[in-house]
Amino acid sequence: MTDRADSQTTTTAGAGDKYAKKAVVASSVGYAMDGFDLLIIGFALASITATFSLSEPQAGALATFTLVGAVLGGVGFGMLSDRFGRVKMLTWSILLFAVFTGLTAVAWDYPSLVVFRFIAGIGLGGEFGIGMTLAAEAWPAKKRARATAWVANGWQLGTLLATGAAALLLPLGGWRLLFAVGAFPAVVAFFLRRQLEEPLKFVEVMRKDQREKFPVRALVADARSIRTSIGVLILASVQNFGYYGIMIWLPTYLANDIGYSYN
Repeated sequence: MTDRADSQTTTTAGAGDKYAKKAVVASSVGYAMDGFDLLIIGFALASITATFSLSEPQAGALATFTLVGAVLGGVGFGMLSDRFGRVKMLTWSILLFAVFTGLTAVAWDYPSLVVFRFIAGIGLGGEFGIGMTLAAEAWPAKKRARATAWVANGWQLGTLLATGAAALLLPLGGWRLLFAVGAFPAVVAFFLRRQLEEPLKFVEVMRKDQREKFPVRALVADARSIRTSIGVLILASVQNFGYYGIMIWLPTYLANDIGYSYN
């Protein structure tokens, strides 16, 4: 009996390790997709500005609308994932992101471009938030930091891919080709995620019916929770304003003020 139990435990652990690795790979690909998309808007900004004769505030607003959509998508899809499942909501968020990233390539005027970027941002934010959660829930606590670090590295890979894609595609087909190609990584992530099941930890919570009807209340449950929530909000806001403010405008600055080009 002991040998059989040990064998079953080993088999279960092996299956768990396999799932955990698949979750990290899928989440890393999703993060690479996010990094790719948010950086290609920076590379394409000068060309988009020229195409639609935009002012600098209008050009900057494109990135802002994407990020506002990402915030709303992160909150909305995050809450939905607590109710209906990580993988299910990730699938929908990636599909939304892929469709509207592709539609960006055929935008016919500035308002259509703003709408497409905003909705793509909603999908991006959903994927960004739930992807890390999926990887974290798939690994035991002692290995969670390493697993989430690998997921975060996917973002850096995505920014490198965006740099290479911009250098190759902008001279060939302009910003429209860049966004058309940008939809393909999302399609890959979509099919990767469809092969995953819900994390065991999430399934156990669902089975025990331990879900809170309004889990957001936990963020302001008491004085300590409120202080922590405000502190994290400030830190995240400063980090993101600084990072995206630099990264999105840097290619335009290098092209217009320093004279760099992709040719």
